[in-house]
Formats: sequence, C-alpha cells, structure tokens
Amino acid sequence: MHALRVLLTALAALLAFVQAPVLAAQDAGDAPKVTLTWVGCGISKKAYMKEVAALYEKKTGVHIEISGGGATKGIRDVASDAADIGGSCRFTLPNEAAEKDARLVPVAWDALVVIVHPDNPVEDMTLRQLRDIFDGKITNWKEVGGPDAPIHVLARQGKISGVGRTVRELVFADADKDIAATELFPSSGPLEKAVQGDVNAIGITGISSARKRKVKMLKLEGKEPSYENILSGDYLLYRPLYLAYKPGGKNAEEVKKFIQFVHSHDGQEVLRKNGTVPYLEGIHL
Repeated sequence: MHALRVLLTALAALLAFVQAPVLAAQDAGDAPKVTLTWVGCGISKKAYMKEVAALYEKKTGVHIEISGGGATKGIRDVASDAADIGGSCRFTLPNEAAEKDARLVPVAWDALVVIVHPDNPVEDMTLRQLRDIFDGKITNWKEVGGPDAPIHVLARQGKISGVGRTVRELVFADADKDIAATELFPSSGPLEKAVQGDVNAIGITGISSARKRKVKMLKLEGKEPSYENILSGDYLLYRPLYLAYKPGGKNAEEVKKFIQFVHSHDGQEVLRKNGTVPYLEGIHL
C-alpha cells in the first residue's frame, strides 16, 4: 500500500512539472544574481547534479551551491526552509512530520550495485546469496565461488538513509531489517573507499558513485548493472532519484525552473552522458 502511494504521489508531482507551461529562463547576461542551495545524497550529487547545475548557471546565471549530507538531510532541510532544493534516493517516510512539507519530483533512475575489491574473483551473485550474506547466513567467500576467506560485510549505519532504506526494501522487502554487518558507515563515500582497500569486503551502494571508484560491480542473477539493463528493468535493483522542493518556499519559483530544466532536452542529455537514465525514459519501471 505504501509503495502504491509513493508511486502515485511521485507521478502526480512529475506530471505537474512536465505538463505545466515552461517557466522562462533568462539569458545569463540579463539574469539577476540568484543563488540557490542544494543539499542531499552523494549519489544524486555524483549522478547528475554537479554537471546539470553548471550548465544551468551557464544558461541562466543562477548559481546553485551544492553540498552533501545524505538523502534525509536533503528532504528535511527543504521542508524546514534550510535549503532550496534537496536530492534524495528515497521517498519521504510515511507519518514523518519533519518531511511532510517537502514535495519530491522523480528525475532519474539509479541502481544499487554490489561492490567488491577488484582482485576478488567473484563475478556474479544471486539475489538469494546476497540476502544470505547480509543476513549472516553465508560468511565465507568459498560459499559463493570465491576463495576460502571470511566475508567482511560493509553496510550503511542508518535504516532511513537513501541507500540504507532502499537496500532493505529492494533486497529484503523489510525497511526495518537488521543487517549482519562487519562494519557500519555513516555515508556511502567511506564505505566505497573501505571496499577499495579490503579484498574480502562486500558492500552495496549506488551505481552513479560506484563507477567512479576502483571497485568491481558484480552481476546480479547474471545481469550486469548496465545502462541498458537498468532501462529495461532486467537489472533488479533499480530505484528513482528525486529532487525535493517546498511549495511556497522563498525561492520556489526559481526551483521550479531548475527542475523543469532537468527534465528538458539539455538536462536529460547531461544525465545520459553520466550514464544515468532519465526518469521519463524509464517510466515503465
């Protein structure tokens, strides 16, 4: 029921933007000196935000200050007027007062990927094996075709972070699932770096950030997390990326212009160049 509510709410928010008249963007030479603030998940930041914001400033003169902080911060800072735009790789939590004033618009598709050290010989894994590793039932790499060595399970600390929540929802269908982790991390960046330095480690992160690390991304059920497999839905662990805004916020009209730009031809081309699937192309997912 919650999943259906999320889908319908996200689609309604998207339609409000793509069907609305395009808000005129001024040429950079004539534009007032406007600065917007963006906070949110590092995966969204790496997937598209830096490049789209730079192009938007070039075209309109509107500067966007970008910082991280995670998906929860992206949603809640927007809801509390601490930021103009938020980036999130999860939807708002049901019955969470700190998030109720934020509106989320889906803009792209990302995928969760299983990452290991480049020297790990394992190439493929089933979803059952992945569940059993993160559930503590499989503890040695030899049980999944690797060397006789202990598996070091690296996981996100919080259950409501973008990666932490979607791992639990997509892999276990249980948002409150406890993971049998060897080590917990407050954000995806340190987790990815730890996998780079530990030949026995395994972790889950977003493909948009994983592709910029020296890690191996495993196939899942024989399917690699390629652009084509994410777009088709053949790769199982796909999820939307959202932009959050607050209707009635002090810069709401400028934020709406930016969100429309992300959905424009120029904005979507930036996503594709970064290997990120534009949301409307994969709306069948």
